[in-house]
Formats: sequence, C-alpha cells, structure tokens
Amino acid sequence: MNDEELFDRIALNVKVERTKKRLTQAALAELIDVHEKYIGKIENGKQNVTIKTLNKLANALNIDICKLLEDQS
Repeated sequence: MNDEELFDRIALNVKVERTKKRLTQAALAELIDVHEKYIGKIENGKQNVTIKTLNKLANALNIDICKLLEDQS
C-alpha cells in the first residue's frame, strides 16, 4: 500500500465513523482541538496525520485506533 492509499483509507474511515456518531467536522475538530479545515483535509485524504492525531480521533470517536486503518471494501 502506498501513502496515498493509506491516506484515502484513513479519510474514508474517519468520515464514516464521524457520520455514524452524527458529528460535524467542526464538532469533531473541537473534540480534538484542531481547526475544522484540518478535519476536512483528513477526510479528503490530503493530510498526513500523526499517530498522536489518529489516537485523538479514535478517542473522540470512541473507537479503537485500528478501526481507522481497516480496509472497508
């Protein structure tokens, strides 16, 4: 898997989990203390995220961090 495929996978998983929780990008951004545009970039596969940010996202979404890396297809 190349970087772009990984970013796309994370993007999809963040968006799916966020919508399941009925959170807006702004609400999720507030939970992890980032700007909502940052969440948009993650969900568009345009942002390289750190493990720390992945962990914050997983905690805010109340899921295991591995869920953000899973193949949904």
